[in-house]
Amino acid sequence: MGIGDSEVEALVFDMFGTVVDWREGVATGVADCLGEYLPSLDPWEFADLWRSEYQPAMEQVRNGSRPFVRLDVLHRENLDTVLARLEVDPRMIPAQVLDEANLSWHRLDPWPDVIPGLTRLCQDFIIAPLSNANVRLAIDVAKRSQIPWDAILGAEVAGAYKPDRAAYVRTAEVLGLAPEQVMMVAAHNSDLAAAQAAGLRTAFVARPAEHGPGQTSDLAPTGDWDVVAVDFAGLADQLASESQETA
Repeated sequence: MGIGDSEVEALVFDMFGTVVDWREGVATGVADCLGEYLPSLDPWEFADLWRSEYQPAMEQVRNGSRPFVRLDVLHRENLDTVLARLEVDPRMIPAQVLDEANLSWHRLDPWPDVIPGLTRLCQDFIIAPLSNANVRLAIDVAKRSQIPWDAILGAEVAGAYKPDRAAYVRTAEVLGLAPEQVMMVAAHNSDLAAAQAAGLRTAFVARPAEHGPGQTSDLAPTGDWDVVAVDFAGLADQLASESQETA
């Protein structure tokens, strides 16, 4: 696919929200694991609270306050933080139960358009996640739903968390490509802005249900992205059309 002066050879995808429905998956896992310990639990509210700790935890790594650690570690720490916010002592719940709840992030299902769309896209492009997920988390999610990645790249590969520039540039390097030969696909405008600043091409795919029925963010593109699509089928259609035009 030619956009501008460069041929895009790889598509890299944000996972949480863009590829998989983290909110529903985490809510289901929380209800299954913690329901008996938290009788008044609203699993979707809990999932939202847990997700709200995501960026603050990674920021400690990005700003150098702590060394790089895998997202599994941050998620487990954030679980204790959320319980404490809800005035629940994490020590009152068996550690193995909390560890199992933490694996909810490994059991997320893709949006309905993802597998058909990626199956088409992988015929013409290298496809891989560019996610803050760690490698094992990304592997488990992929195997669960047979996501047809060509490679599994986790945050350990870059040693950095998005939107740190290194996360994008080092991923391109691992794929043996220049940044402009890689297109970042995401449902989050901030992710695309950081990718664009690092030299990557960009594609926005809206996920208006990511945060539930009251979502107010990322409902529409807010930047000058190379491609805007309603879903992965639309993305495949547009990239196929672009390829035909430049053939």
